[in-house]
Amino acid sequence: MTTWDTDERRALRASARRFAEAEIVPNMTAWEKAGALPRELHRRTAAAGLLGVGFPEAAGGEGGTPIDTLVIAEELIQAGGSSGLVAALFTHGIGLPHLIEAGDPALVEKVARPVLAGEKIVSLAVTEPEGGSDVAGLTTRAVREGEEYVVDGAKTYITSATRADFFTVAVRTGDRGAAGVSLLLLERDMPGLTVSAPLEKMGWLCSDTAELSFSGVRVPAGNLIGEENEGFYAIMGQFAAERLSLAVQAYATAQRCLDLTIAWVKDRQTFGRPLSSRQVVQHRVAEMARQTDVARTYTRAVIDRWQAGDNVFSEVAMAKNTAVAACDFVVDNAVQLFGGLGYMRESEVERHYRDSRILGIGGGTNEIMTEIVAKLLLA
Repeated sequence: MTTWDTDERRALRASARRFAEAEIVPNMTAWEKAGALPRELHRRTAAAGLLGVGFPEAAGGEGGTPIDTLVIAEELIQAGGSSGLVAALFTHGIGLPHLIEAGDPALVEKVARPVLAGEKIVSLAVTEPEGGSDVAGLTTRAVREGEEYVVDGAKTYITSATRADFFTVAVRTGDRGAAGVSLLLLERDMPGLTVSAPLEKMGWLCSDTAELSFSGVRVPAGNLIGEENEGFYAIMGQFAAERLSLAVQAYATAQRCLDLTIAWVKDRQTFGRPLSSRQVVQHRVAEMARQTDVARTYTRAVIDRWQAGDNVFSEVAMAKNTAVAACDFVVDNAVQLFGGLGYMRESEVERHYRDSRILGIGGGTNEIMTEIVAKLLLA
Protein backbone atom coordinates (compact mmCIF):
# COMPACT_ATOMS: atom_id res chain seq x y z
CA MET A 1 0.00 0.00 0.00
CA THR A 2 1.26 3.49 -0.91
CA THR A 3 0.03 6.98 -0.12
CA TRP A 4 -1.85 6.79 -3.44
CA ASP A 5 -3.54 3.49 -2.65
CA THR A 6 -5.03 3.69 0.83
CA ASP A 7 -8.52 2.39 1.61
CA GLU A 8 -9.79 5.97 1.78
CA ARG A 9 -8.30 6.91 -1.58
CA ARG A 10 -9.62 3.77 -3.24
CA ALA A 11 -13.06 4.82 -2.03
CA LEU A 12 -12.44 8.34 -3.30
CA ARG A 13 -11.46 6.97 -6.71
CA ALA A 14 -14.61 4.89 -6.86
CA SER A 15 -16.74 7.90 -5.96
CA ALA A 16 -15.04 10.09 -8.59
CA ARG A 17 -15.45 7.41 -11.26
CA ARG A 18 -19.14 6.91 -10.51
CA PHE A 19 -19.67 10.66 -10.70
CA ALA A 20 -17.75 10.93 -13.98
CA GLU A 21 -19.63 8.07 -15.61
CA ALA A 22 -23.02 9.44 -14.55
CA GLU A 23 -22.60 13.21 -14.80
CA ILE A 24 -19.65 13.95 -17.08
CA VAL A 25 -18.95 11.37 -19.79
CA PRO A 26 -22.46 11.44 -21.35
CA ASN A 27 -22.24 15.23 -21.69
CA MET A 28 -18.68 15.81 -22.89
CA THR A 29 -19.59 16.25 -26.56
CA ALA A 30 -22.35 18.74 -25.77
CA TRP A 31 -20.11 20.76 -23.47
CA GLU A 32 -17.34 20.83 -26.07
CA LYS A 33 -19.81 22.22 -28.62
CA ALA A 34 -21.14 24.75 -26.10
CA GLY A 35 -17.59 25.90 -25.30
CA ALA A 36 -18.15 25.83 -21.54
CA LEU A 37 -19.35 23.78 -18.60
CA PRO A 38 -22.77 24.49 -17.07
CA ARG A 39 -22.65 26.15 -13.67
CA GLU A 40 -24.93 23.41 -12.41
CA LEU A 41 -22.05 20.95 -12.77
CA HIS A 42 -20.12 22.86 -10.09
CA ARG A 43 -23.08 22.51 -7.73
CA ARG A 44 -23.47 18.81 -8.50
CA THR A 45 -19.76 18.20 -7.97
CA ALA A 46 -19.94 19.98 -4.61
CA ALA A 47 -23.01 17.96 -3.62
CA ALA A 48 -21.08 14.79 -4.46
CA GLY A 49 -18.38 15.86 -2.01
CA LEU A 50 -15.70 16.27 -4.68
CA LEU A 51 -15.40 20.01 -5.39
CA GLY A 52 -14.00 21.02 -2.02
CA VAL A 53 -11.58 18.12 -1.53
CA GLY A 54 -8.11 19.35 -0.59
CA PHE A 55 -9.44 22.57 0.95
CA PRO A 56 -9.83 23.08 4.73
CA GLU A 57 -13.23 22.52 6.30
CA ALA A 58 -12.87 25.88 8.06
CA ALA A 59 -13.06 27.54 4.62
CA GLY A 60 -15.97 25.44 3.39
CA GLY A 61 -13.94 22.58 1.92
CA GLU A 62 -14.04 18.84 2.47
CA GLY A 63 -10.59 18.55 4.02
CA GLY A 64 -7.92 16.20 2.73
CA THR A 65 -4.59 16.87 1.06
CA PRO A 66 -3.46 17.87 -2.44
CA ILE A 67 -2.99 14.15 -3.19
CA ASP A 68 -6.73 13.65 -2.71
CA THR A 69 -7.40 16.43 -5.21
CA LEU A 70 -5.01 14.83 -7.70
CA VAL A 71 -6.61 11.41 -7.23
CA ILE A 72 -9.93 12.94 -8.31
CA ALA A 73 -8.34 14.57 -11.37
CA GLU A 74 -6.73 11.25 -12.35
CA GLU A 75 -9.99 9.35 -12.06
CA LEU A 76 -12.14 11.90 -13.90
CA ILE A 77 -9.77 11.76 -16.88
CA GLN A 78 -9.28 8.01 -16.80
CA ALA A 79 -13.05 7.49 -16.65
CA GLY A 80 -13.54 9.41 -19.91
CA GLY A 81 -13.42 13.08 -18.94
CA SER A 82 -10.53 15.28 -20.09
CA SER A 83 -7.84 17.64 -18.88
CA GLY A 84 -9.98 20.48 -20.23
CA LEU A 85 -12.85 19.32 -18.04
CA VAL A 86 -10.56 19.26 -15.00
CA ALA A 87 -9.22 22.75 -15.79
CA ALA A 88 -12.69 24.26 -16.01
CA LEU A 89 -14.41 22.41 -13.17
CA PHE A 90 -11.51 22.82 -10.74
CA THR A 91 -10.40 26.30 -11.78
CA HIS A 92 -10.65 27.24 -8.09
CA GLY A 93 -7.63 24.98 -7.61
CA ILE A 94 -5.48 27.87 -8.83
CA GLY A 95 -7.84 30.77 -8.09
CA LEU A 96 -8.53 30.11 -4.42
CA PRO A 97 -5.42 28.87 -2.53
CA HIS A 98 -3.76 32.30 -2.22
CA LEU A 99 -6.92 33.74 -0.65
CA ILE A 100 -7.38 30.88 1.80
CA GLU A 101 -3.72 30.93 2.76
CA ALA A 102 -3.90 34.69 3.42
CA GLY A 103 -6.63 33.88 5.94
CA ASP A 104 -8.78 37.02 5.80
CA PRO A 105 -12.08 35.83 7.39
CA ALA A 106 -14.19 38.29 5.40
CA LEU A 107 -12.76 37.17 2.04
CA VAL A 108 -12.98 33.50 2.99
CA GLU A 109 -16.65 33.96 3.85
CA LYS A 110 -17.38 36.04 0.76
CA VAL A 111 -15.45 33.98 -1.79
CA ALA A 112 -14.17 30.61 -0.59
CA ARG A 113 -17.37 29.24 0.91
CA PRO A 114 -19.66 29.92 -2.07
CA VAL A 115 -16.98 28.75 -4.53
CA LEU A 116 -16.44 25.46 -2.71
CA ALA A 117 -20.22 25.02 -2.49
CA GLY A 118 -20.39 25.26 -6.27
CA GLU A 119 -22.43 28.47 -6.15
CA LYS A 120 -19.72 30.82 -7.44
CA ILE A 121 -16.63 30.54 -9.69
CA VAL A 122 -13.20 32.11 -9.17
CA SER A 123 -10.41 32.51 -11.74
CA LEU A 124 -6.72 33.30 -11.43
CA ALA A 125 -5.58 36.19 -13.64
CA VAL A 126 -1.81 36.47 -14.01
CA THR A 127 -0.85 36.14 -17.70
CA GLU A 128 -0.76 39.37 -19.72
CA PRO A 129 -0.78 40.05 -23.47
CA GLU A 130 2.91 40.96 -23.42
CA GLY A 131 4.15 38.22 -21.11
CA GLY A 132 3.29 34.83 -19.66
CA SER A 133 5.97 33.16 -17.54
CA ASP A 134 7.61 36.47 -16.57
CA VAL A 135 5.37 37.14 -13.56
CA ALA A 136 7.86 39.64 -12.12
CA GLY A 137 7.49 41.75 -15.27
CA LEU A 138 3.71 42.17 -15.23
CA THR A 139 2.37 45.65 -15.97
CA THR A 140 -1.25 45.72 -14.77
CA ARG A 141 -1.12 48.46 -12.16
CA ALA A 142 -3.09 49.10 -8.97
CA VAL A 143 -2.64 52.56 -7.45
CA ARG A 144 -3.76 53.13 -3.86
CA GLU A 145 -6.18 56.05 -3.43
CA GLY A 146 -7.41 56.24 0.13
CA GLU A 147 -9.35 53.08 0.93
CA GLU A 148 -9.36 51.88 -2.67
CA TYR A 149 -7.01 50.63 -5.37
CA VAL A 150 -7.52 51.85 -8.93
CA VAL A 151 -6.64 49.11 -11.41
CA ASP A 152 -5.65 49.54 -15.06
CA GLY A 153 -4.28 46.93 -17.45
CA ALA A 154 -5.17 43.66 -19.13
CA LYS A 155 -4.94 39.89 -18.71
CA THR A 156 -5.26 37.12 -21.27
CA TYR A 157 -5.78 33.33 -21.52
CA ILE A 158 -7.78 33.37 -18.30
CA THR A 159 -9.42 30.01 -17.62
CA SER A 160 -13.16 30.16 -16.77
CA ALA A 161 -13.17 33.93 -17.21
CA THR A 162 -16.45 34.06 -19.11
CA ARG A 163 -18.22 32.36 -16.19
CA ALA A 164 -16.22 33.63 -13.20
CA ASP A 165 -17.76 35.73 -10.43
CA PHE A 166 -14.40 36.55 -8.83
CA PHE A 167 -10.88 37.08 -10.13
CA THR A 168 -7.67 36.72 -8.14
CA VAL A 169 -5.60 39.26 -10.07
CA ALA A 170 -1.85 39.83 -10.00
CA VAL A 171 -1.17 43.59 -10.09
CA ARG A 172 1.76 45.92 -9.71
CA THR A 173 1.48 48.01 -6.55
CA GLY A 174 5.16 48.88 -6.22
CA ASP A 175 8.32 49.31 -8.25
CA ARG A 176 9.52 47.06 -11.07
CA GLY A 177 10.35 43.43 -10.40
CA ALA A 178 9.08 40.75 -8.09
CA ALA A 179 8.99 42.97 -5.01
CA GLY A 180 6.28 45.20 -6.49
CA VAL A 181 3.58 42.59 -7.17
CA SER A 182 0.38 42.12 -5.15
CA LEU A 183 -2.81 40.08 -5.39
CA LEU A 184 -6.23 41.72 -5.47
CA LEU A 185 -9.69 40.20 -5.52
CA LEU A 186 -11.79 41.75 -8.27
CA GLU A 187 -15.49 41.09 -8.74
CA ARG A 188 -17.16 40.63 -12.09
CA ASP A 189 -19.65 43.48 -11.73
CA MET A 190 -17.08 46.14 -10.79
CA PRO A 191 -17.33 49.11 -13.20
CA GLY A 192 -14.41 49.22 -15.61
CA LEU A 193 -13.83 45.45 -15.61
CA THR A 194 -14.56 43.96 -19.04
CA VAL A 195 -14.54 40.29 -20.02
CA SER A 196 -14.00 39.50 -23.70
CA ALA A 197 -15.92 37.01 -25.78
CA PRO A 198 -14.60 33.44 -25.39
CA LEU A 199 -11.26 32.86 -27.10
CA GLU A 200 -11.25 30.14 -29.76
CA LYS A 201 -8.69 27.47 -28.95
CA MET A 202 -7.20 24.32 -30.44
CA GLY A 203 -8.22 22.19 -27.48
CA TRP A 204 -9.79 22.36 -24.02
CA LEU A 205 -13.00 23.25 -25.86
CA CYS A 206 -15.23 22.74 -22.81
CA SER A 207 -13.00 25.08 -20.80
CA ASP A 208 -13.94 28.70 -21.50
CA THR A 209 -11.05 31.15 -21.81
CA ALA A 210 -11.15 34.93 -22.18
CA GLU A 211 -9.30 38.22 -21.89
CA LEU A 212 -9.83 40.75 -19.12
CA SER A 213 -9.38 44.50 -19.33
CA PHE A 214 -9.31 46.94 -16.43
CA SER A 215 -9.99 50.64 -16.91
CA GLY A 216 -10.06 52.61 -13.69
CA VAL A 217 -11.53 49.71 -11.72
CA ARG A 218 -11.99 50.78 -8.10
CA VAL A 219 -11.33 47.95 -5.69
CA PRO A 220 -11.78 48.20 -1.91
CA ALA A 221 -8.46 48.01 -0.06
CA GLY A 222 -9.99 45.17 1.95
CA ASN A 223 -9.83 43.04 -1.22
CA LEU A 224 -6.03 42.87 -0.97
CA ILE A 225 -5.05 39.21 -0.67
CA GLY A 226 -2.18 38.89 1.77
CA GLU A 227 0.33 41.70 2.21
CA GLU A 228 0.98 44.45 -0.32
CA ASN A 229 3.97 43.73 -2.59
CA GLU A 230 4.10 40.10 -1.42
CA GLY A 231 2.00 38.69 -4.26
CA PHE A 232 4.87 37.38 -6.36
CA TYR A 233 6.00 35.07 -3.58
CA ALA A 234 2.43 33.86 -3.00
CA ILE A 235 2.15 33.04 -6.72
CA MET A 236 5.50 31.23 -6.72
CA GLY A 237 4.42 29.26 -3.67
CA GLN A 238 1.47 27.83 -5.60
CA PHE A 239 3.36 27.06 -8.82
CA ALA A 240 4.45 23.63 -7.56
CA ALA A 241 0.82 22.62 -7.02
CA GLU A 242 -0.21 23.85 -10.47
CA ARG A 243 2.70 22.21 -12.28
CA LEU A 244 2.24 18.90 -10.50
CA SER A 245 -1.47 18.99 -11.28
CA LEU A 246 -0.68 19.41 -14.97
CA ALA A 247 1.80 16.53 -14.75
CA VAL A 248 -0.89 14.32 -13.25
CA GLN A 249 -3.34 15.38 -15.96
CA ALA A 250 -0.69 14.48 -18.55
CA TYR A 251 -0.02 10.95 -17.34
CA ALA A 252 -3.73 10.35 -16.66
CA THR A 253 -4.50 11.38 -20.24
CA ALA A 254 -1.77 9.04 -21.45
CA GLN A 255 -3.24 6.20 -19.40
CA ARG A 256 -6.72 6.82 -20.77
CA CYS A 257 -5.43 6.80 -24.36
CA LEU A 258 -3.40 3.67 -23.66
CA ASP A 259 -6.52 1.92 -22.33
CA LEU A 260 -8.57 3.00 -25.34
CA THR A 261 -5.82 1.90 -27.72
CA ILE A 262 -5.41 -1.55 -26.17
CA ALA A 263 -9.15 -2.18 -26.48
CA TRP A 264 -9.11 -0.92 -30.09
CA VAL A 265 -6.18 -2.97 -31.37
CA LYS A 266 -7.63 -6.13 -29.83
CA ASP A 267 -10.97 -5.52 -31.54
CA ARG A 268 -9.89 -4.04 -34.88
CA GLN A 269 -9.46 -6.66 -37.65
CA THR A 270 -7.18 -6.11 -40.65
CA PHE A 271 -6.46 -8.75 -43.26
CA GLY A 272 -8.31 -11.30 -41.17
CA ARG A 273 -6.32 -10.71 -37.99
CA PRO A 274 -6.59 -8.35 -35.01
CA LEU A 275 -4.18 -5.40 -35.04
CA SER A 276 -2.82 -6.62 -31.71
CA SER A 277 -1.35 -9.70 -33.43
CA ARG A 278 1.16 -7.59 -35.36
CA GLN A 279 4.58 -7.06 -33.81
CA VAL A 280 4.89 -3.42 -34.84
CA VAL A 281 1.64 -2.68 -33.00
CA GLN A 282 2.63 -4.75 -29.98
CA HIS A 283 5.92 -2.89 -29.61
CA ARG A 284 4.30 0.49 -30.03
CA VAL A 285 1.70 -0.25 -27.36
CA ALA A 286 4.42 -1.57 -25.04
CA GLU A 287 6.36 1.69 -25.43
CA MET A 288 3.19 3.70 -24.76
CA ALA A 289 2.73 1.73 -21.54
CA ARG A 290 6.37 2.15 -20.51
CA GLN A 291 6.39 5.91 -20.90
CA THR A 292 3.06 6.27 -19.12
CA ASP A 293 4.20 4.20 -16.16
CA VAL A 294 7.53 6.01 -15.86
CA ALA A 295 5.77 9.39 -15.89
CA ARG A 296 3.24 8.30 -13.28
CA THR A 297 5.83 6.68 -11.00
CA TYR A 298 8.21 9.64 -11.08
CA THR A 299 5.51 12.30 -10.73
CA ARG A 300 3.92 10.55 -7.76
CA ALA A 301 7.32 10.17 -6.10
CA VAL A 302 7.96 13.90 -6.48
CA ILE A 303 4.51 14.69 -5.10
CA ASP A 304 5.15 12.49 -2.06
CA ARG A 305 8.41 14.34 -1.40
CA TRP A 306 6.68 17.71 -1.93
CA GLN A 307 4.04 16.76 0.63
CA ALA A 308 6.78 15.66 3.04
CA GLY A 309 8.23 19.18 2.89
CA ASP A 310 11.31 18.45 0.77
CA ASN A 311 12.77 21.07 -1.55
CA VAL A 312 11.72 19.64 -4.93
CA PHE A 313 11.61 22.79 -7.07
CA SER A 314 13.84 21.21 -9.71
CA GLU A 315 12.11 17.83 -9.53
CA VAL A 316 8.70 19.44 -10.03
CA ALA A 317 9.93 20.91 -13.30
CA MET A 318 11.38 17.56 -14.36
CA ALA A 319 8.17 15.74 -13.44
CA LYS A 320 6.07 18.11 -15.53
CA ASN A 321 8.32 17.76 -18.58
CA THR A 322 8.54 13.98 -18.16
CA ALA A 323 4.77 13.56 -17.96
CA VAL A 324 4.11 15.98 -20.82
CA ALA A 325 6.59 14.16 -23.08
CA ALA A 326 4.98 10.81 -22.26
CA CYS A 327 1.53 12.21 -22.95
CA ASP A 328 2.64 13.71 -26.27
CA PHE A 329 4.04 10.35 -27.34
CA VAL A 330 1.02 8.34 -26.26
CA VAL A 331 -1.72 10.56 -27.71
CA ASP A 332 0.12 10.77 -31.03
CA ASN A 333 0.47 7.00 -31.26
CA ALA A 334 -3.11 6.47 -30.12
CA VAL A 335 -4.38 8.54 -33.03
CA GLN A 336 -2.03 6.69 -35.40
CA LEU A 337 -3.18 3.25 -34.27
CA PHE A 338 -6.83 4.27 -34.46
CA GLY A 339 -6.15 5.27 -38.07
CA GLY A 340 -8.84 7.28 -39.83
CA LEU A 341 -11.17 6.99 -36.85
CA GLY A 342 -8.53 8.61 -34.64
CA TYR A 343 -8.77 11.73 -36.78
CA MET A 344 -12.55 12.03 -36.35
CA ARG A 345 -14.22 14.20 -33.74
CA GLU A 346 -16.33 11.19 -32.75
CA SER A 347 -13.18 9.51 -31.42
CA GLU A 348 -12.18 10.23 -27.83
CA VAL A 349 -8.48 9.97 -28.63
CA GLU A 350 -8.86 12.88 -31.07
CA ARG A 351 -10.03 15.08 -28.19
CA HIS A 352 -7.12 14.04 -25.99
CA TYR A 353 -4.70 14.73 -28.86
CA ARG A 354 -5.94 18.33 -29.06
CA ASP A 355 -6.22 18.83 -25.33
CA SER A 356 -2.75 17.52 -24.54
CA ARG A 357 -0.98 20.27 -26.49
CA ILE A 358 -1.58 22.91 -23.82
CA LEU A 359 0.00 20.84 -21.05
CA GLY A 360 3.52 21.74 -22.18
CA ILE A 361 2.60 25.45 -22.23
CA GLY A 362 0.37 26.11 -19.22
CA GLY A 363 1.90 26.52 -15.77
CA GLY A 364 5.29 27.22 -17.32
CA THR A 365 6.43 26.02 -20.72
CA ASN A 366 8.66 23.02 -21.32
CA GLU A 367 11.48 25.44 -22.02
CA ILE A 368 10.96 27.31 -18.75
CA MET A 369 10.94 23.99 -16.86
CA THR A 370 14.24 23.02 -18.48
CA GLU A 371 15.69 26.44 -17.64
CA ILE A 372 14.74 25.98 -13.98
CA VAL A 373 16.47 22.61 -13.82
CA ALA A 374 19.60 23.90 -15.57
CA LYS A 375 19.93 26.93 -13.29
CA LEU A 376 19.60 24.84 -10.15
CA LEU A 377 22.04 22.22 -11.39
CA LEU A 378 24.66 24.75 -12.37
CA ALA A 379 24.21 27.28 -9.58
